[in-house]
Amino acid sequence: MTTRIVDSADVADSASIGDGSSIWHLAQVREDAVLGAGCVVGRGAYVGTGVHLGDHCKLQNYALVYEPAKLGHGVFVGPAAVLTNDTFPRAVNPDGSLKDASDWDAVGVTVGDGASIGARAVCIAPVEIGPWATVAAGAVVAKDVPAHALVIGVPARQIGWVGHAGRPLEPSGTPGEWRCPQTGTAYLESDGALRRAETDEETA
Repeated sequence: MTTRIVDSADVADSASIGDGSSIWHLAQVREDAVLGAGCVVGRGAYVGTGVHLGDHCKLQNYALVYEPAKLGHGVFVGPAAVLTNDTFPRAVNPDGSLKDASDWDAVGVTVGDGASIGARAVCIAPVEIGPWATVAAGAVVAKDVPAHALVIGVPARQIGWVGHAGRPLEPSGTPGEWRCPQTGTAYLESDGALRRAETDEETA
């Protein structure tokens, strides 16, 4: 696979870019960031120092992923979405002096494999987005999101479940069982977690 980095992108020499990845116009990838194979970093997107992305992640235009975020494989981050890193943001210290890197501790957002974060959503560190979860466009996530959960709103709240195909799951008619309208895959809900019916492995 051919890696493509356009001339207008700003990629630090110490960043690690996986095979087949594409980094587009005006994107910035900071020092020691690690991108897996086949990632796409859209126009104007930002990947902070030391951020880790798994294989086949897609950061859409102007997405901002601040350090020390960790994204699993196949994560989607929509246009202008933000993953924050400062729990108590201030430009200055109590004495009025300008804050620098030694005056605060960065905390990161963790995103599980296959999860999607919609356009202009904000994930407030140090939240964890579970594998295959979906954060709706414009949502503000201030607490952890379970695997396969569909969350919307400000603050974000769960309104349902999504399958591996990303479609909202529908009740199958059997209590505790859900089905994907696209693939027909069945999922079982138990104690606030979801798993595929044909496996014994929890997806949360």
